[in-house]
Amino acid sequence: MKRVLVGLALALASVGGTASADTFRLLPSVPASLPSASVPNQPGQISTPTPISTPPGAPQSLNFQQLVALWQGAGSAYGIPWEVLASINKVESNFGRNMGPSSAGAVGWMQFMPSTWERWGLDANGDGVADPWNPEDAIYAAARYLSAAGGTQDISRGVFAYNHAQWYVDEVLQLAHTFGSGGLDTTFKLDRLQVSLDGARKEVAEANRQLLAALRDQRALAKQESRWQARAEGAQLLSKQLDLQKTATLVGVREHAAAARVALLRAKLRQAADALTQARTQAQSTTTAPTAGALFASPVTNDSGYVFPVGGGPSVVSVSHHHHDYPAADIAAPEGSPLYALADSVVLKSWAQPDPNCGIGLMLRASDGQEWTYCHLSYLDPQVVQGAVLSAGQPVGLVGSTGDATGPHLHLQLDPSTHYPQLEPWFQRFAGTAFRWQDAPTPQPSAAAGGGASVFAEVSSQDSGSAGVIRFTR
Repeated sequence: MKRVLVGLALALASVGGTASADTFRLLPSVPASLPSASVPNQPGQISTPTPISTPPGAPQSLNFQQLVALWQGAGSAYGIPWEVLASINKVESNFGRNMGPSSAGAVGWMQFMPSTWERWGLDANGDGVADPWNPEDAIYAAARYLSAAGGTQDISRGVFAYNHAQWYVDEVLQLAHTFGSGGLDTTFKLDRLQVSLDGARKEVAEANRQLLAALRDQRALAKQESRWQARAEGAQLLSKQLDLQKTATLVGVREHAAAARVALLRAKLRQAADALTQARTQAQSTTTAPTAGALFASPVTNDSGYVFPVGGGPSVVSVSHHHHDYPAADIAAPEGSPLYALADSVVLKSWAQPDPNCGIGLMLRASDGQEWTYCHLSYLDPQVVQGAVLSAGQPVGLVGSTGDATGPHLHLQLDPSTHYPQLEPWFQRFAGTAFRWQDAPTPQPSAAAGGGASVFAEVSSQDSGSAGVIRFTR
């Protein structure tokens, strides 16, 4: 995958010109007056929403043709490939579907930090306000910022300035390559598939959550009915016995209604699971481009023979080097993120009903003999049963927070729990490609991890005229 990026940063500017034959190619509409990329805003120069961190009551929604016009117009104005603007727009806010504020405080269509917006934000639509929640203002400001960071000469340098992480540069440029090589038709087709697949995963997780809650209610009512019935049978007075039997009957009516709800929710879950299977199949059959893998949260593999167990990539998947009280890895990811068998393996045990500690989970024995436990799933794939043979990368369920969990994550541990999974060489080699470290910088994957020499190397800038600038060399 790293070799794919060797020529990518050099080729992106020329690739942008090939989009003229695309179905949705539009002539860029550039605002009459735009601020320069060479000088940031001075204090008080722009008017911003107050407070800037508050989303608008009715966020603006754009169709694909309107988005194309903005990407191409902003790219043309500041010398940035439209594919990179589209990619950042996708990675940062999913084309405006998730505009924050983020946990770090970033806001709007292109996820600017308020302090950065004060320096590089602009009013592209001419309404007098530089608004990061407005798509035109935000996309043009992103192009200005990338240009100011040197993106017109070295797009990788500009993207690194946008988010100081090599995994982010790789993810953005890989996705930009997919958009550029496939054109606008492919860009929007992949977006629709990704939205459909993510939605199907969330539907399954939510349907199973509702089913589990209904099952708890039904079981509680069944126990109540049994207790009332037992008390009635033990009553000596007939009047007391009749009163207790009446109460038991009323509870039984409620239990019957709860059982009917359980049946309906089981059917809803089956329907959602079928839709997820269909969405997976459609995504897999539509494109074989490796750069589209992160978009679909596909399993990430390397030459270690292992697959990282959580899909989604380092933009959404993270882990700390240590667990809070014993050797294990808590791999944080959004609710409903896909989980995969980490190696060719056999299922030793699985449970679809959550226990108090581990929640929904499974145990498997990998082909190298090591045994692993997965905990806190929101959904367990029905095929994951005792004795089932799994291939590396086979879906096993979805990330959740069942059992003793404070948020969605996969609890992964070796059995016996003798050391941290994070110390396993295969685990560490996924840093920067499948996850990011929470408690330390995430290094660029080495040549041993992905094959090939380093694509980008950080070197200090001697002639930039400002401190803290990062250049990239090949």
